[in-house]
Amino acid sequence: MKKLIALPFLSILTVGILQAGLVPVENRQSLSQYGVTWEFDHPVKSGQFITGDWWIIGPVTITKITPEPGPLTANAAVNIKKDQFGDTSLRNDDRMRNGSSVALKCSYQQGYDSRSATYDPALTVKLPLQLEVNRSLISTISNTQFPVDNFCKDIMWTKEKTTQQALRSAAVLTCLASVPPDDAFRPAYVGTDKLIYEEKDLRWDLLLKLKPVGSVPDWTAFERYFQRPWIEQLVGWGQQELNPNENQTGYGRENARLISMASLMLHLDVPKEQKRKLLIGVVQYGLDLSGCAKNGGDWNWGGGHSSGRKWPVLFASLMLADPKINQLPATAVFHEDAQTYTGKGWFGQTALWQMVRHHGERASYEEKPPEKWEKWDTISEGYRVTSTSASWVGSALAARLMKAIKAWDHDAFFDYVDRWMRTDDPYAAARGTHPRPAQETTTFDPFVTEMWNAYRASAPVQEKSGKNLKFIWDNGKPAWVDNSK
Repeated sequence: MKKLIALPFLSILTVGILQAGLVPVENRQSLSQYGVTWEFDHPVKSGQFITGDWWIIGPVTITKITPEPGPLTANAAVNIKKDQFGDTSLRNDDRMRNGSSVALKCSYQQGYDSRSATYDPALTVKLPLQLEVNRSLISTISNTQFPVDNFCKDIMWTKEKTTQQALRSAAVLTCLASVPPDDAFRPAYVGTDKLIYEEKDLRWDLLLKLKPVGSVPDWTAFERYFQRPWIEQLVGWGQQELNPNENQTGYGRENARLISMASLMLHLDVPKEQKRKLLIGVVQYGLDLSGCAKNGGDWNWGGGHSSGRKWPVLFASLMLADPKINQLPATAVFHEDAQTYTGKGWFGQTALWQMVRHHGERASYEEKPPEKWEKWDTISEGYRVTSTSASWVGSALAARLMKAIKAWDHDAFFDYVDRWMRTDDPYAAARGTHPRPAQETTTFDPFVTEMWNAYRASAPVQEKSGKNLKFIWDNGKPAWVDNSK
């Protein structure tokens, strides 16, 4: 394990760190990142992971956090809008802004901002705070008004370029027992198992060198998308209106879109140096999601809220050659799997889609012709064609290119994406008076569509998992059942 030592000249290690934009290891009495400043009762040994996030050697006493967490001194009501269902997870509540929390598990509560109905004051840390070893502190800055800019507004349509999210920014401070390697990723911010992975172990040989097609997204923009931690600690749809809008998007559809594009960009034939920052960001997100999944994380909410969380975990596992990253508890359910299954659809399709959970339990509907659909069946179909399927395509293609179908462990997902993107329609006659939705055969992002059209046919044939499971509700409890018959 390497450490920086005081020398009258710059060592090779020091030069490498400075070129990467990181700082040398030294004692500091305060640290700042993304607008947050932490102050300690004495100078503490500190440095940065390759992501730029800070680590400290502890235990450490934090005496002050800026901006100061706490209640508003005067009422500052904001204009909170409800969605198309008349819902919002926000309210005007002045008890807490700029909160910090030690992230031990994922749950339906958070300690950052009281305007979210998920707020639990017991989860907000109080100062002075003794931050123990193998703990991560997440500190936030709250937005003062709504709406705010959508994190990825440049790829959004006009009416969704702004959003309402309670938090503006978040930073993670990790307390360790010893100095990590100079090329270490930040350990997952949830839980106490602070596993250290290193950049030197990345399997660059797994990344292909495909000829770019279409309009390749801007590399600098995507480096910024994956620069800061995406906070996944809050379970449930309330996360959508809490997420820090300068760190991440609020809606899972855009999670999946950004992951889809980034994954395919990493397989392009461009210099390794051009891929490095984006690769680090995507792998770090996968490590964070793995940590969340192992500590109560669950992404099975709403029509499109929970998409985009499965592939980053598997990708990180592959790139770091550690299957344990992708060995997750059964409680970690991912939207792409819960929403796809094999069955007999009304016009002959066999790879089917279902809502699963939105304002209560939702039943599958694609087995029935549209004439027999009820209200929520129609709503489900709306989410299928506008909020999920098109955002999954890039991740499905990247997984195929990396021969990861078996490791994904849910074959129906890949069959469904093939159905969505198939340009011919063998079911045209069976559809009768109900034409194929115009959204099929394409995605929200032309780069993903063009990459699919260019490389899906030549993707390697590979072994599947052989599993045929369907996610159902069993007496009010979620369950996986064998769907072979």
